[in-house]
This record gives sequence, C-alpha cells and structure tokens, in this order.
Amino acid sequence: MFERTISLIGKDNYLKIKNANILIIGLGGVGGYALEALIRSGVEKITIVDYDKIDITNLNRQIISTSNNIGNLKTDEWKKRILSINNNVKVKVINEKIGESNINILFEEQYDFIIDACDTMIVKKLLIKYSYEKNINLITVCGMGRKLNPKMVEIIPLSKTSYDPIAKVLRKYVKDERINSKVMCICSKEIPINTDKNIIASMSMVPSTAGILAAHYVINNIIKEQV
Repeated sequence: MFERTISLIGKDNYLKIKNANILIIGLGGVGGYALEALIRSGVEKITIVDYDKIDITNLNRQIISTSNNIGNLKTDEWKKRILSINNNVKVKVINEKIGESNINILFEEQYDFIIDACDTMIVKKLLIKYSYEKNINLITVCGMGRKLNPKMVEIIPLSKTSYDPIAKVLRKYVKDERINSKVMCICSKEIPINTDKNIIASMSMVPSTAGILAAHYVINNIIKEQV
C-alpha cells in the first residue's frame, strides 16, 4: 500500500517512518490532521491522547467528526479509523484528561517524537520540559483560533514567534526554566481576527494546515530531510 511513498523517499526512509514511535496529544482540528498524515505516511507505532467526545461543533474542522459519531470518544473513533487505513498499526490509547498530576503516564515508554496539539497551558509547558529532559524531539502547536489564512502558518522556533498569546507564555516559561534548547513550534503570523470572545472562532483551513505541518516536521526529521 506504500509503493508511491517508497517511490518518493526510498525503502530505507519508509522503514524509518514505519518503526518510529510517536506520541500525539490532542485529537482536534490540528491533531486529527497530523494523525491522519502520519498514518498515511506509514507510521505503525503511535500513542493517541484525548479525553473528549465528538461534538456537533467539531463538524466544521475536525476530520474525525461526522453526523454519525457525535457523542463518541475521539480516541475510540480514531483507533477505528487508523486500523481501517492500516491494520498493522499498533495504537496505544490514553483516554484521560492530562494535567500536572498525571502527565507522567505519557512517559511510560520512550518516544522518538511528540506532537503537542493540546489546549492546556500547563501540559504544553510540561511537555516542553519533559521532552528537553528526556531528549525527545517535540513540536508544539500554538493557537489556531481566530485565524483565516493558512498561508500564514509556519514551522518556526518558539523564540521567533509573534502575535500568539500561547507562544508568549511558552517563551517566558522556557526562559524561566532555563531550557537551553531550541523549541520548535507551529504558529501563525496572522493577526487574530476580532470575534466574539466567548467562542473560539475557527474554520478548517488553518488548523488542518497546522496539523499537516506538524506531520511534515516529524516525517522530515525521521528521514533527515530539510524542514
């Protein structure tokens, strides 16, 4: 099933992708597209983390959501989808809300890459810290709400970000914790659009682009191509 992939990157690189162990936390608008791209790239060992159920408001941007699975756990639906694409994939499911008290359960095994697509600030901070301490390659995704232009989304060092309040908080955390390593993130250069502050306004184009870029970062680092 991966003949076209192998034709593009070679058998050795495909095997590197196949054997990589990846953790992805957050299976929403960003994480879902990242996960889809990873599985269709040949990843066969993955841990997926989310506690949430599919909601009707997810239909406008989340690839897993349909009118037929509203109310179902995202992790359950994703495991079914993954295995329907490639039944050789070993899927580990963590269906818990991760916080400061239980983040250690994410690190019961060693990962090659972590994609942080979650919304919880303390978790984003601790993922940066733990990844640094355990020498795991991490890509963290900043805010994609209130953005409309996918061409403004980029892979960038956290230290070079602008306009994003999540990135601002994370930059300070990295400085305060004296994390002497370049933290890579996916961020948008677009100035946030003024919307109803009670709703995290979004459409599919920007979160999906961020997810694809997260998968791109992981795959290109596995095969040592230029990101």
